[in-house]
Amino acid sequence: MKLSFTMTLILLPVAAFAADGVPGAHFIQNWDLNSDAVVTADELRERRSDVFYTFDSDEDGVLTAEEYTYFDEARALDMQGQGDHGQGRMKRVNDGMTLAFNDLNADGTVSRDEFVGQVDAWLALIDRNGDGEVTQADFGPNG
Repeated sequence: MKLSFTMTLILLPVAAFAADGVPGAHFIQNWDLNSDAVVTADELRERRSDVFYTFDSDEDGVLTAEEYTYFDEARALDMQGQGDHGQGRMKRVNDGMTLAFNDLNADGTVSRDEFVGQVDAWLALIDRNGDGEVTQADFGPNG
């Protein structure tokens, strides 16, 4: 499987807490492709496309339930020791990566178009102030 090194690079963005405990810092660091401390929809599209290709192990253009299981397991491993992610904005970040959220036609698989096409809906879940971008202000207390 092509998951080893690439998986490590791709999964890091899923966690929303940096080692220093600042909510959202790790998410922004890994999804902000131009390092301006702002995550845009275009950056989310590009990174989600990378994530998709990493977990489409048979390269057939869809994530099957089995491939999604590997994705879920890898995300869970990455999240260990990252703090409580069951609340607020972090829950929304995680929800936006699930099979249920991304399987728009409910066929049990997720195509690249479905996965990348969910960027705007996922951004809306994370973007607390509704400005169309994700910054440090979108995380933290009352997230």
